[in-house]
Amino acid sequence: MSNTSPPPPDSNNPATQKLSFSTKLAYGAGDLGPAITANVLVFFLMFFFTNVAGLAAGTASNILLIGKVWDAVNDPIVGVLSDRTSHPWGRRYPWMVYGAIPFGIFFFLQWIVPSTNPTVLFWYYVIIAILFNTAYTAVNLPYTALTPELTQDYNERTSLNSFRFAFSIGGSILSLILAQIIFAVFKGNPIEQYLVLGAICAVISVLPLYWCFLGTRKHVIAQLPENPVEDSSTSLPLKEQLRIAFNNRPFLYVIGIYLCSWLGVQLTASILPYFVIDWMKLPSATFTQTAIAVQGTALAMLFVWS
Repeated sequence: MSNTSPPPPDSNNPATQKLSFSTKLAYGAGDLGPAITANVLVFFLMFFFTNVAGLAAGTASNILLIGKVWDAVNDPIVGVLSDRTSHPWGRRYPWMVYGAIPFGIFFFLQWIVPSTNPTVLFWYYVIIAILFNTAYTAVNLPYTALTPELTQDYNERTSLNSFRFAFSIGGSILSLILAQIIFAVFKGNPIEQYLVLGAICAVISVLPLYWCFLGTRKHVIAQLPENPVEDSSTSLPLKEQLRIAFNNRPFLYVIGIYLCSWLGVQLTASILPYFVIDWMKLPSATFTQTAIAVQGTALAMLFVWS
C-alpha cells in the first residue's frame, strides 16, 4: 500500500517557517525608534518652534508643511530604490543600517536654536526637516517591508505585526514619560529641556534599529534565494504603478479614511500644548501628563476595538 501522508513541511521555506520569539522581538524593536521620534515631533515640535525658537505660528506651520510634502514625495522613491537594491544583506538592511545614524542626527538637530533671526531659523529648520524626513523614510519604509521577507505564513505575519504594534505603542508612551522626567529635571530652561529630550530620544531611537538588524538578519539572509531582487527590466514604471493605484476606488477610500483619521490625530496632538498651557493656564509640566492620559486612553480603546 502506497504512503499517501503529506510530506513534512520544509523548515527552510518562508511560507511554513515558524519564527522564534527572539526574532519577533527584534523585528518589533525596529519600530521603537520611529514611534518615539514621530510622537515627540507631533506633540512638541510646533510648540517648540513658536514658544522656544520664537517663530511665528504661520512660519512654523510652513516648515512642517514643507517637510511633510517632501515626505510624500520621497516615500515612493525610496520604495522603488529599496526594491531594486542588490546587496549581500538583501534589499532592506543596507537602508536601515546606513540610514540609522543620520536618522538620529537629523532628529536631534531639529531641537537646536542656531540663531535669533527668523529667516535663518526658517531655512535651517526647513533643510533639517527635509533631511530628517528623508532619513526617516530610508529606515522605516524598508523596515516595514521586512515582514514578507521574514515569513509568508499568515499567522506568523500577524504575530510579527503584533510585536511591532506593541513596540510602537510602547515607544509613543515612553517618549512622553521621558519628556515628563526631562522637563522636571531641567526646569526653567526650555532650550536645554528640548535639547536634552532630542539627544536622549535620538540615541534611544537609533539603537533598536541595529537590534532589529542583528536579530533578524540570519533568517532573512538565509531566505535571499527565495526573495530575488526585483528585475527593473520587467517591473512596472513608477508612473504606471501610481496610475493603477489611483484608479483603484477601494484603495482611494482607504487612503481617504487614513488621511482624515491622521488629520484628527495630528491636529489634536499639535494644539494640545497650546490648549493646556495658554488656554487652560495650567503649568507646562501638566501638558505631558495630559498627553500621557490621551495616549493611555487611545491604548485602552484598542483592546475594546479588538
